[in-house]
Amino acid sequence: MQFSDELEFTHRDRKDVYEHVERYGTVEYEAARTALNMEPSAFGHHVAILKRDGIIREDDNHLSIAFESGTEQRFSEDDVEIVIRQAHESDLSGLVGAIRTAIDDETYIVAENIADIVDHENVLLRHNDLRSRVFFVATVNEDVVGWVHLNAPEIEKLSHTAELTVGVLPAYRGYGIGSRLLQRGLEWASEQGYEKVYNSVPSTNEEAIEFLDSHGWETEAVREDHYLINGEYIDEVMMAVSL
Repeated sequence: MQFSDELEFTHRDRKDVYEHVERYGTVEYEAARTALNMEPSAFGHHVAILKRDGIIREDDNHLSIAFESGTEQRFSEDDVEIVIRQAHESDLSGLVGAIRTAIDDETYIVAENIADIVDHENVLLRHNDLRSRVFFVATVNEDVVGWVHLNAPEIEKLSHTAELTVGVLPAYRGYGIGSRLLQRGLEWASEQGYEKVYNSVPSTNEEAIEFLDSHGWETEAVREDHYLINGEYIDEVMMAVSL
């Protein structure tokens, strides 16, 4: 299933199964059936149809949403082997840790908020009637060292836009990972039909502003004194790129 696919179900119980799995990311088969109070045969039938239609997958007796992940991108830089791919729910703790480590000495409020939301919800990928959320990660030896995240509201008047954050662990900067992650995120957004991607950072995060500017992003507006960081009022720089 693509993130751009509209959510349409021919049976109410089938929608209930999807929404339960989407809410928790990965759920044990019997636990989901019990939570939904469905008879074994009915639940099994609905799961079978959702699996047939490529909406849900089952692995090791656990259910998850069957998002199409696309191809992996592999490259080597200074003998470091790097893989860029769509994130899996199993990447959650590593990804949250990577975001928090990457922004530890920076001011990146949106990314910090995303890490808190994901950690609280305990779910990476989202696709429901209100929003879609996807992550791509850069890994070294299967450990997450960078990310790009896109968040898109399922609101018609904003359906052409998506919010993006991107970052790389300090130890892995300088390998071109951030540029490749940004490119992958924008490619995904374009494939899904988005026309504009935006990001906002405090004016003190000069490295992030310079990085986006070097990749063709433009400053759309500056909101004065928007943040209060360590007792100091900081402007917010609102940047965007058209696809």
